[in-house]
Amino acid sequence: MRHTFYGVLLGGFALLLTAIPVLAHHSIAAEFDTRDTVTLTGVFTKIDWINPHIYFYFDARDDSGNVTKWAMESYPTGFFHRAGITRDLFKIGDTVTVVLYRPKDGTRNMGYLKEMTLPSGRKIEFDNGRPPSR
Repeated sequence: MRHTFYGVLLGGFALLLTAIPVLAHHSIAAEFDTRDTVTLTGVFTKIDWINPHIYFYFDARDDSGNVTKWAMESYPTGFFHRAGITRDLFKIGDTVTVVLYRPKDGTRNMGYLKEMTLPSGRKIEFDNGRPPSR
């Protein structure tokens, strides 16, 4: 009887552990306002090609010529790979134009990537919940 109790307890604990990653997942709309966007042109300064989300960092000039550092959150690497988009497409120093969703909490100089136009003119659109377009 004692072994059965500990077996059930251990099994229940194992099930709880497997559910923890599900709790960590969130939608874009939980943190970002998908109706409020900003369009910027800037130069890549850093790229963190990591899971659970890729981060792009770039410097953008405002109308006065002042440089502002921005951070862009994006989808996981798997979304990009399924769309045939690899890390080699993005290079530090490249000038890009991006459309970002603004954070709901008012954080400045950050956003979630909606679309990106590369120096070649290629546009990559990030559709909420689907891999980016080629």
